[in-house]
Amino acid sequence: MEKTSTGLPENAAGLLCYILGWISGIIFLLIEPENKFVRYHAMQSIIVFGILNGIWLILGFIPFIGPVIAWIAGVVAFILWVVLMIKAYQGERYKLPWAGNLAERWAG
Repeated sequence: MEKTSTGLPENAAGLLCYILGWISGIIFLLIEPENKFVRYHAMQSIIVFGILNGIWLILGFIPFIGPVIAWIAGVVAFILWVVLMIKAYQGERYKLPWAGNLAERWAG
């Protein structure tokens, strides 16, 4: 595995891009200027978990059905979180259908 400018192996840095959701994605996007693998996972983390946080925020204002849908979205988010961390640690550039394409374009 290739090392990053942070000194971490790229698979470990890729995993850490997801550890705190979009927050760690932003951190790694800022501190890793070169490694395309890490920048891709950082950007995908920002997109996926940023959108999910927005959905939870909006659902919080919808009475009755909002909390139910938010719970379902939370389960989906947890599953995505685990899968994306595992795939990044395995060195795979796992691409979610819509977010992966955006991440490739925006990560540079």
